[in-house]
Amino acid sequence: MSGLSPGAPWETVDWDAEGDWPFTSAADDSPDELYALWDGTVERSRARFDAALAEGGLDQLVRIAGPDGRHASLRRLLCDLIEEYGRHTGHADLLREAVDGLVGEDPPAGWRSVSGGPPRG
Repeated sequence: MSGLSPGAPWETVDWDAEGDWPFTSAADDSPDELYALWDGTVERSRARFDAALAEGGLDQLVRIAGPDGRHASLRRLLCDLIEEYGRHTGHADLLREAVDGLVGEDPPAGWRSVSGGPPRG
């Protein structure tokens, strides 16, 4: 949104040498490590979004631009994020259900979000 670095580990990846990194980087991570990464990402995302709202609201233009040089609004970026998240969550649910046998939206028993969301399950 603002041009800040996305932080580790994304800024340290050699994208030329590891082009498939987004698809292979978590292969050896435990579920606990993956949930911790998720919680950290949610916390950072919420903090950056809150800061952006405080700096200019949803109608401000974000730093990144399309090929035509036009900048999207924060509102548009948020709507795109919601759409993409919903689409890929559905895909991930099908895979997860095939692996762990759980159905619906339930996380593993005993899991609790540390990123501020309500406990589920």
